[in-house]
Amino acid sequence: MGTISARVPDELEEELDAYVEAENLDRSTAVRKLLTERLSEVRRERALSMLDSGEVTLSRAAEIAETDTWELARLAKEREISWVDDDGLAADLEDL
Repeated sequence: MGTISARVPDELEEELDAYVEAENLDRSTAVRKLLTERLSEVRRERALSMLDSGEVTLSRAAEIAETDTWELARLAKEREISWVDDDGLAADLEDL
């Protein structure tokens, strides 16, 4: 496991200390937990953005977000992101 060192403003350190106390965690565990949660959010946002722009498919976006396809589909629906383009849908309908 690697080590990360960072300088933070006093206010942020105070907020971290309050979080540590409220969650009854040691500082290292709290930082790992917060970093893990935020990076997960960043992956989801990146995947949804790529899906919205048509760069990736729903299944690839789910891989990027490190979640299952159903969860990513739910998130896309919440944000009104369509992962089916009109051309692909028309072709699929013609094949029926």
